[in-house]
Amino acid sequence: MAYKHNGKTLQVGRSFTLGDIMYPANWLQKSTEAERTAVGITWEDDPVRADDTYYQNGDINTPHPLDDVLAVDEDGQPIYVQEWDANAVTADGSLGASVNKQPLEQAKSSGLKSRMTAKVKETAGGILANTDWYVTRKMERNVDIPLDVAEKRSHVRTECDRLEAAINAVTTVEELITVMNSQNWNIE
Repeated sequence: MAYKHNGKTLQVGRSFTLGDIMYPANWLQKSTEAERTAVGITWEDDPVRADDTYYQNGDINTPHPLDDVLAVDEDGQPIYVQEWDANAVTADGSLGASVNKQPLEQAKSSGLKSRMTAKVKETAGGILANTDWYVTRKMERNVDIPLDVAEKRSHVRTECDRLEAAINAVTTVEELITVMNSQNWNIE
């Protein structure tokens, strides 16, 4: 956030000159908005940093990919998933090396849809974990799950399904943000 005149930043608490007039160090604090506007001084807010969850380096113009992306090296050649093989012999004759997974599987970078779907499933799983013991008790001792618990569990599963379908249907990062902001895990 800064006062500016013709693109030049003016420091609060420092004197400055515009044309032939020298303004004292406290002028920006003491002047009214109308006085500053009259001499061409404007206020500019700092640019808002975009959420790094959705945008690369906080730049709203460079969103992360929505879909998974196959990995390639700097020459555009596919990168394959590696597995550790303790019995593989390396070039220097020692044992143990990373080798291409068989059958060959190209590595991929998870897109926003995959990551947000995993996050939704993790949230649902965490909420359901608190009442999983009711399900175990039902299976082991045939003790009924209380109706309010069953309703809450059903709501969580339904919400998870709704969010997964909505995430899968988005075509823009803005739509994805709207979906993620619409989460409703609480039963009323």
